[in-house]
Parts: sequence; C-alpha cells; structure tokens
Amino acid sequence: MDWLKASAAEQGRAILAGLVSPVEQTEAYLDAAARHPYGGSIYARLTPDRARAEAIAAHDRAKAGLRRSLLDGVALSWKDNIDSAGIPTEAGSRLLAGRTPAQDSAILAAATLQGMVCLGKTHMTELAFSGLGLNPMTRTPPNAFDPALAPGGSSSGAAVSVALGLAAAAIGSDTGGSIRVPAAWNGLTGFKPTHGAVDGRGVVPLCNRFDVAGPIARTVEDCAEIFSVLSGQPAADLTDAENRPLRLMVLDGVPFDAAREGPVAAFEDAVSRLAKAGARISHAAPPCVAEAMALSPLLFAPEAYGIWRDQIEDAPELMYPPILERFRGGRDASAADYVAGWEKLARLRADWARLVAGYDAVILPTAPILPPDTQRLLDEADYFATENLLTLRNTRIGNLFGLPAISLPTGHPACGLMMLGHAGKDLALLVAAAAAEAALN
Repeated sequence: MDWLKASAAEQGRAILAGLVSPVEQTEAYLDAAARHPYGGSIYARLTPDRARAEAIAAHDRAKAGLRRSLLDGVALSWKDNIDSAGIPTEAGSRLLAGRTPAQDSAILAAATLQGMVCLGKTHMTELAFSGLGLNPMTRTPPNAFDPALAPGGSSSGAAVSVALGLAAAAIGSDTGGSIRVPAAWNGLTGFKPTHGAVDGRGVVPLCNRFDVAGPIARTVEDCAEIFSVLSGQPAADLTDAENRPLRLMVLDGVPFDAAREGPVAAFEDAVSRLAKAGARISHAAPPCVAEAMALSPLLFAPEAYGIWRDQIEDAPELMYPPILERFRGGRDASAADYVAGWEKLARLRADWARLVAGYDAVILPTAPILPPDTQRLLDEADYFATENLLTLRNTRIGNLFGLPAISLPTGHPACGLMMLGHAGKDLALLVAAAAAEAALN
C-alpha cells in the first residue's frame, strides 16, 4: 500500500496498529516534497526540524500507548496564511515578505496538542483573494490532473499537496470557496465549517466576517476527524452513515447559469447515483439566492480593502494587478451601503433557513467550470476576471448564507458535488456527506 496516499484516518489507525511509524512517514513526506518536480511550487517552505521533532514525540507516545487522538502522528500541510511560531507566514504576498509570527495560530496549536505533525506551509493565492490559485508574485502550484491547468484557490498548494501524496491532509481557509474549489479541481474532499466554528486567531484575514479555516483531505472521515481537532467538538459519528436515507434539494437557477457542460454532466450523474442509493431528491430555485448574490460586491471587497488598504496603497507595485484590482473594487463603497447590505443579508438568511429546514443538505456543482488554462489566465486579464468570478459563484452561496459546506469528488476529474448544510450544524452535514460519499463511491 502507498501510505503517502492513504487517508489521514487510515494512517492514524496504521500507527495505532504498529504498521506505520510516524517518524518514517514524516521523513517519506519530507523527502517526497523535496524531490517532487513541483515541490517548490506547492510548499512555500517545509518545516523539517519541527516535523521531525513532532514525529519523534508521536512515535514515543504510540510506543507507550499514550496517543492523543486518531490522527496523532499524521502529517499535515498548512496554508501560508496560518501563523506558525518562528516560521515565515506571508499569505502569498510580497507585502508580507519576512513576516514571522511569534506563536502558532490557535488551530495549529490545537492540532499540535493532539499530536499532528506540521510538514510546512503551502503556496496560496495572494492574500487569499482569488479562486483560481494563480500567484505569479510567488509561485503557482500545478493542478494535480494536468500541470497546465489552474489548481484552484486560494488554498492551492494545500489541495495539491494532498492530491500528489505530499501530505496526508491539509488545512486551508475559505472566504468565498477557497477550500472547496481547489478540493474539487484536484479530486479531493474539502470542508468549510460554519463561520465561527473554528478559532480564527492567528489566521491572516481577508474578510473577517466570512473567513473560516478547514480541512482538505481524501475522505469525509478525514474531514470529520480534523474538524473535531480544530473546533474542539467531538468527532461526527459516521457509524452506518451509508445506511441513512437522505433528503436532498437540488439548487436550480443561479448555480447553473453559464455553467459548462463537464461540471453539469458530472453533477447530473452524481445526482442519479444518489437517487439510486435511495436519496429523496427535489428541486427548487428560491429567489433569495440571486438576491444574496447581488450583495456580494457590497460585502466582500469593501471589507477586504478596508483591512488591507494602507499596506496595499503603500506598495501597490508588489501586487499582481488582477488581485490589486479586486481589492480596489471595494475602495468606493459607502458605509451606508455596507451596513444596509448586511441588514438585507440577515433577512435573506432567515428566508433561506425556512426554505431548507426539511432537508439534510442542498446540493449543486461545486464549481460551474473546469480548471482553466493557467497561461491564458496570465495572458488575458479579462479572461482572468470572468473565470475567477464564475469559479467562485457557486461556493460563495454557502458563505453568504453562513452555512457549513463540503465538496465531494464525483468520480469525474476536477468536478465536485457540493453539499450545503444548516448553519451551526456542521456535524449533521458531515454525517450526510458520509452517506453521499458512500453512494458516490
């Protein structure tokens, strides 16, 4: 068995059984990342000293029967906007070159306490403000299916590190789709918790009212176990989840506007398999979705620009122009419009909650397009702008409504099926996702 491409939970159980050594596994990951032809485009920096020390401690605990969690000794990668003590954390931006935090983020500290090994920090979109995964100011990771294609972002290196067997799982962050898009485009599972379910201290912000960290992994079980560690909640009980009948709502309308043939066909095939497995499926196209999407320009860019304005305008030449312009898109927003936008969104969230109350999850394609060609995105600014907005269109629905969301592989390359749960009901969504995963596999 290729343990480097085993799920995180499988590795954890193998460590418990004495089949895998955390030390040997960590060394294998470090060696694979250092030797991989795209390793330097995936990891911004490896942390071998920390990783080895943590692996040795995990090995000793395993020998003494004192393991702290299922994932004790399992090696993860961390997005480069998540603080790690004494290690540069630059959020993919030259504006933050050399930024070195004095302490770990709350979630890295929690993971370390539960025995997980930190392999290093992964490349990402500049300040996390794009869903495509390109970053010509630092490095752009390859897509795991085809190096010529965009990897998805902003947690680009995070996803690719897992897909190529350079980490057991990864921690990314999601403001408008930055966990789910790269997960989908690299054939993985990506879980965005409810905003606020995971401690955000020590994560470089983009939009504090939307940002949330979460896992990218191979399975729903991995995501459930990692979310338990990050959130401090008990892990979701996935026992017999595959036997649970699901009631699902296909979100018609907005998610399919201008959607490309490949993702739509993959989604329809996945829905057919879910139905054959016993899921009860209905359809709806509630107007609150389009109304909420119309608020996006009032909410995302103004907050992002407000957070970063001074550093951006002090040195705009250090930024990739398409990302700079995304930030500057919030420059002229009025405070009155911003407040009114949030007031309206609160009402729309209540409308949504009433509509979907009887369903286990709402389902839709994770992204309405396939990964575009990286070089064309670099060469054509207008193409970058239109593809980026379309890439994040479907995932942003979950962020706007404040929902937990998960992307599952459909079995079609670079095509994910997204499930939206109920706000604050993260564990229930993970159980439903495990049932869907069993049907899709």
